[in-house]
This record gives sequence, C-alpha cells and structure tokens, in this order.
Amino acid sequence: MALAALALPLALHSTPGFGDRPASEAPIDAARAALNRGDGIDAEMKLRAALASGAARRDVAAWMGKAFIEQGDLDKARDWLAPGAFAHGTEADGWRALGLLEKLQGHLPESGRAYDKAMKLIPSDASLWVEIGRLRYAGGEHRKAIAAAGHALELDPANVRALQFGGQLVRDRYGLRAALPWFEKALLHDPKDVPVLLDYAATLGDLGRASDAVTVTRRVLDLSPKNPRAYYLQAVIAARAGNYQLARGLLLRTGDKLDELPGVQILRGAVEIAAGNYELAGDALEEALRMQPDCREAKNLLARAIYLAGQYRYVTLRFADELASGDASPYLLTVVARSYEVLGDRMHAGDLLDRAARAQMPVLRVVPHQGRIGELLAEAKGAEAQDIVESARNADPDFYDNQALAGDVQLALGNPEAAQERYAAASSIRMPESLFQRRFEAFAMAGDYSGARDLVEGYLRQNPTSRAALRAAVRLAIGTGDLHRADVILSWLRDNGGARDVRLRSDLALVQAREGDPEAARASALTAYRLQRSSPLATQALGFSYVAAGTRREDAQALLDKAQALSGNTPLIAEARRALLKTSG
Repeated sequence: MALAALALPLALHSTPGFGDRPASEAPIDAARAALNRGDGIDAEMKLRAALASGAARRDVAAWMGKAFIEQGDLDKARDWLAPGAFAHGTEADGWRALGLLEKLQGHLPESGRAYDKAMKLIPSDASLWVEIGRLRYAGGEHRKAIAAAGHALELDPANVRALQFGGQLVRDRYGLRAALPWFEKALLHDPKDVPVLLDYAATLGDLGRASDAVTVTRRVLDLSPKNPRAYYLQAVIAARAGNYQLARGLLLRTGDKLDELPGVQILRGAVEIAAGNYELAGDALEEALRMQPDCREAKNLLARAIYLAGQYRYVTLRFADELASGDASPYLLTVVARSYEVLGDRMHAGDLLDRAARAQMPVLRVVPHQGRIGELLAEAKGAEAQDIVESARNADPDFYDNQALAGDVQLALGNPEAAQERYAAASSIRMPESLFQRRFEAFAMAGDYSGARDLVEGYLRQNPTSRAALRAAVRLAIGTGDLHRADVILSWLRDNGGARDVRLRSDLALVQAREGDPEAARASALTAYRLQRSSPLATQALGFSYVAAGTRREDAQALLDKAQALSGNTPLIAEARRALLKTSG
C-alpha cells in the first residue's frame, strides 16, 4: 500500500500526456507551421530536431516527405512517403503527400490510388478535393476536374485553395477578367496567401495592368522575401515594357529556383540577347528547347542569338532538321538565309527567302492544326479515312483535346458548322488563344459575320491584350469598312511589341492608304520593306502606297512586278495596276 502510494506521485510527473507533452511534439507542430509557409528547409530542420527528441520515423514521415517536396528533392521525399508507414492521425496527410509526389513525377494512376486512400479517411476535406481536381486536370479529365472544384466549394465556400483553383479554371474557360473576382475573394479570406497573390499578379499583368501587378508582387516579397516567382513576374513586366536591363537584374534574383520552367529560360534568353550576351542566351534557349522541343519562340530567339554571335555556319547546321521537315517559321527561315548570305552561298539563301515569303502570304482558312489533319485525311484511303471521321464524331466530351481535334477534322473536311459545335464544346472546358483562332476561322469559313463578331468581342472583353483577338478584330473592321478602327488597333499593336512585324506593318500601310493618308502608308510600307525585302506582303504594300500617292510610278510598277513574281497576281496587285492604267491615260 505504501509502495503504491509512493508510485502515484512519480507517475504524475513522468507519464507523457498526463503532464508535460513529449519533447518531440513541439518541433513537429513548428515544422507543420513552416510547411504552411512553404518553407521546406525550416520544416526539415525542425523535424530532425523532433527525431533527436525521441520521435519515431512514422511520426514525422508525412511531414518530412512534404518538406522534401517543398525543396524539390523528390527522391528523398519518396524515401519517406513510399513505404506508407504513417503514425495514427497523420495517415491522410501522408497519402496526400504521396499523391502529390506521384503526380509531380508523372505517375498519374499511382497518384490517383494514393489520393483514394486519403479520400477514405477525410472524404469531406475541401482541399483534398482541390488536389484531386488538379490531378484530373493534369490527366485530361477536364470536366471531372471542374466538378471536383465545384464540390470543394460546396464543402467549404471560404476555402482559399478551392477559390484559387476555381479562379484558374475560370481563367482557362472564360478569360483573364473573369478570374480576377475569384482571386480577390480568396484574398478576402486570407490576404497573406502567397500562391493566390502570385496568381492575382500574373493575371493583372496579362491584362496590361502592370502597375497593379507590380504592387501585388511587392506585397508577395514583403510576405515571402526573395520569392523567385515574384521576381520572375516583375521581370516579365519589365521586359514587356522594353526595359531589358531591369528584367535581367530581376531574373538574376531568382537564382536557379525556376530553371525548370521553359518560360523562364525563354525570358532569360531574350534579356541576354538584349544585353549582348549571346552565348548565355544560347545556353538558356537550348535548355528551354530541351524541355519544350517544339517551341517556335525559343527556336527563333536561339537562331537570333547564334546569328548575332557571328556563328553563321552553326546557324545553318543547328536548324537543318527544322528546314528539312518544313517546320521552320518565316523568321527562322530568314535568319538561316542571312547566314548563308554571309557565307557566300546565295543560292541557298535565295531558296530560303522564297520559302519565308511564301509562308508569310495569308492562306484562306488555314488554322493551327487543320493542315496536318488535312494531310492525314488526304493520305488515308476509304475505310481508314472513315475511321478518322468516326473517331472525331465519337470524341469523349469530357476531354478538351478530343473535342478540339474533332473540330479540326470537321474543319478540314469543309464542315464549319460541325467544327463549331466541337469547338464550342471544347471552349466550355477551356479557351486558349489557339482555340479562339480556330473558332474564328470556322465562323469565317461559314460566312457567319455575327458569330465571328460576338466571338471576338467576348474574347477581348476578357483578354483585352490578346494579339490574336486584336488581329481578328482588324479583319472584321476591314471587312465592314471601319478603316479607322483597323488603323487604331494596328497602330496599338505596332507600338506594343509589333515594331518588327512585317505583316502587321504591311497591313497598316494598306489601311492608311485606303484611309487617304498616302504619306503614312508610304512610311509604314517602307519600314516593312526594309525589314524584309523578300516579303511579297511588304513589296505589294510599298507598291500600292506609291500608287495611292500618285508618285514614283516606275518604282511602283517594279515593286508590283516583283510582288507578283513572288506570290502571283493577288487582288491587291491587280487593283494597283488598274489604278496605274487610269492615271496613265
């Protein structure tokens, strides 16, 4: 009895949970707080302190895995998460972390199985539904992803992750402006949420609200000093404004934290070209192409960097495959042609300049994917061609790519109304600029001016700086005789990144000539011609501007002859010749 009485006070002082908490629990709580801030390194240090204080491996496995994911060390994260040995109460977090890890490594079925295990434990967790929605989106199950986002908001209308995901989906489906209220609502619930602030800043920047975007990125840097994504967004804004020196300095502040993103490497290439560091630019752009081999922008910039570095022979060798496959852009063809000129091979140069000129001529009803689809249909025989059409007709409505491809097939077959139905189904999932262009071409093919106008106006309301939509608006304005509107839009495009766009300046010259401003037309056309003397667009525009001004008749005739030799007798050339005949009589 005495021994029992003596033992009781001792137990009160030594049993965990009855008095003081175990020494390992406090650092685990601190590690979880660090993970909520996105600080994986601090979380790892605190979890190691917990292990030193007596915590078992299973007690920290879920959090240590998340800490290494935050640091980008996925192999170490797998060591902690793959065994699935998680302490009671941490299992759901462990399976969620494993689901994220599998997704990051491209193992989507395995990711789904891990999330299924978490779902059995916490079926009403809104944030988990967001993660499942993101997995579905990555796997192409777009409608199911949208449904998951909606269910997350039903479970918790104030959930910041659900509101952020909803904003991202709305941005993809409806446009930039429509997404802003979603991010703003998320920030009302948590004004210090860095991921939402970054999405908000990027959307503001894409809308052309540069000052507002910079203000938001500064708020991010107050909350998360040295945040690389904030510096990257500031660099993009600076580059858009033409301040490449500032953009370069801001990019340097990101260190190597964002080097796995192709967009970062492309921007780095552009600013290094502006700084005259052509080898550094080439390294960045080669890395971008390693990650995104078909990126035209990266190829064009890389060709420019190599050319400016004086490595003319290397330009011709580096892009030989693109030239042979017929996949080279007019710009790339021109840069390689100039390299051959420097090397003294005028025959190769002339051939490539001719190809560049032909590639720039507007071709009626050509859309981004229609050409290849048309080739497949032309090559297919009988039942094979029918199979392609049937596959398109039976495309799964839950997948964006299936619906968009089905529309491409119908457009290639000359069925614009059927194509439009498929494109509309795809646009209910998301509406990238490429789909906008294909929908516009389908309306144009069908002669549906009203549909085309509604499409363009709606897209511009949400994406007012979209160059593709603004060019479509120019086509509509010219088609309806609203030359002043066409002039205003083309001038804005010229002054905001289109100064070296030969087609844009040629179009502007023709609009100015028809508006009765031959001097402005001559200046625009002359600039286009000096940028690319082999361009039939620039050549006919300059000849037309001389005819409109009633001056330099012989030069006008020579230019029209040259343009016709390059592209055939276009309606514009024929019109200019008729005007010359009238004035000569």
